[in-house]
Amino acid sequence: MDVGVVTRSFPELTNAQAAELIASEGFRWIELCFSQTDSNYWVYNGRSDLTGLSDAKSRAIVSEYRNRGLEIPSLGVFTNLLEPDDAQWKENLAYFDRLMEIAATNGIPVVATECGFIPGQRGINADAFESRFERLCSALHWLTERASQYHLDVALEACVLDVVPSAKRAADVIQQVGSEHLKVLLDPANFIANNTEEEMFAHLSQYVAYFHGKDREVNAAKGCAVGDGHINWPKFIELYQKRTPGVPFILEYVTRDNFCEIRDRVLAIDREVATLMHRETAF
Repeated sequence: MDVGVVTRSFPELTNAQAAELIASEGFRWIELCFSQTDSNYWVYNGRSDLTGLSDAKSRAIVSEYRNRGLEIPSLGVFTNLLEPDDAQWKENLAYFDRLMEIAATNGIPVVATECGFIPGQRGINADAFESRFERLCSALHWLTERASQYHLDVALEACVLDVVPSAKRAADVIQQVGSEHLKVLLDPANFIANNTEEEMFAHLSQYVAYFHGKDREVNAAKGCAVGDGHINWPKFIELYQKRTPGVPFILEYVTRDNFCEIRDRVLAIDREVATLMHRETAF
């Protein structure tokens, strides 16, 4: 099993430094976010001014990673698709569109986002649920139409804390939007309070663009590193190997100090699972 890591785990490094560190430790993939000291454009649940991020600059950044043998299956955006102000919502979509253009320019096949949320009002609110869900679907309709023109996919990372709180609901959204360019970024930590590991794969395995590798305690609001929460990782990795082998698995919620240690936890579990699966097939 190969493992990747999100570049925003290293905000104190330049792109060249992050690329050198990640590659030297034997990782295969990155989720690229423009979050390094020499490309500080990433804003969670919002947007930044991208006027300084030219196509040429983006190509230079991407080259830092690819020249060291790292693959880039995804560009992380994670803007707010539920923004209630129409003008600001359209600005968020335009920001996303520019990042899709950059992804297409660099041959990055997936651009990822969460649903977004209103600060101080995160979660499902019965009075606003229908309007916010409609807002999300409108955004996804528009984005996937643009994605089709760029020949790439949009990957939605849903979460129990948001307007799409389960694996089934995420599958419903994909079916309702009806675009082959809408996929999922499956983060098991985001569903563990609502879904078993088996349910995640049953509903979403056919739509997975890639995985986030992180954990969560069932009753916690924040995630944690793989192995520090309540996910049954042997079961999850067994399902991964059976249903989605080779799909990028990219660590999140790690740091420069522990990203190799957490990667080694994943690989140790993968070896155990492989041994058990081999014994099962031998009989």
